[in-house]
Amino acid sequence: MIHSFLLIGQSNMAGRGNPAEVELVSDKRIRIMRNGRWQSMFRPINPDRSFSGVNLAEKFAQRYAETYDVSVGLVCCADGGTKLSQWQPGSLLFDNAVNNARLAQRTSTIAGVLWHQGESDCHEHLYGSYKESLGVIMEAFRKELDLYDVPFLLGGLGDFLPFCEKFSEVKNYRKINEALASFAKENKGYGFVSAEGLTANPDQLHFNAPSLYEFGERYFAEFQKLRDPNKVFEEKCHPDDAIRSSMEAL
Repeated sequence: MIHSFLLIGQSNMAGRGNPAEVELVSDKRIRIMRNGRWQSMFRPINPDRSFSGVNLAEKFAQRYAETYDVSVGLVCCADGGTKLSQWQPGSLLFDNAVNNARLAQRTSTIAGVLWHQGESDCHEHLYGSYKESLGVIMEAFRKELDLYDVPFLLGGLGDFLPFCEKFSEVKNYRKINEALASFAKENKGYGFVSAEGLTANPDQLHFNAPSLYEFGERYFAEFQKLRDPNKVFEEKCHPDDAIRSSMEAL
């Protein structure tokens, strides 16, 4: 049985870590969805750009597989540089994530959603409405995918952002973190994952690979706090699974 996770947000969820900085996660129980089917994990897991790299979900999935001894599927739908307005229900990004998640639900059970986004909404005219807009998006995902009983994990922005020279607006990152933390506190089933103390690539915009691995650990720790120990996942399988397993070695 595969327990899958939907990855949504912008570039720091897509992953921009340098692969040379960390040891590759090589757990064979971790799968990624490509063309509606599960494949053994390969990097980058979320190739939204040519320079995509290490992703925090790699370490999250490793910890999950080790803890529960199950296969873990990653449904990677993050897209760099995107604003919250581009994730609203009915948008291309929202519909793409929903469609991929529905495909995943045919051969797995979605056990949670991992979100990291907000750098693009640090503008003064945007961060004031972030919390309200986020709520609309998150609840729409729950409704569309019938995910009322699984954790949604919301990652905080990095403390290094004020040192980013390319995008001066990200100095307002604390406003986004306050909105994320407040929303998670006020709504059942949501957890805020702090990025405090994590460090960046030279661009001072993206988490470096070691910090992404640490962030993945933190996401998993927060997931553990929120998961329902009494939830029994439905066993799901598909004829393609057996074919896939026999062909993976070719």
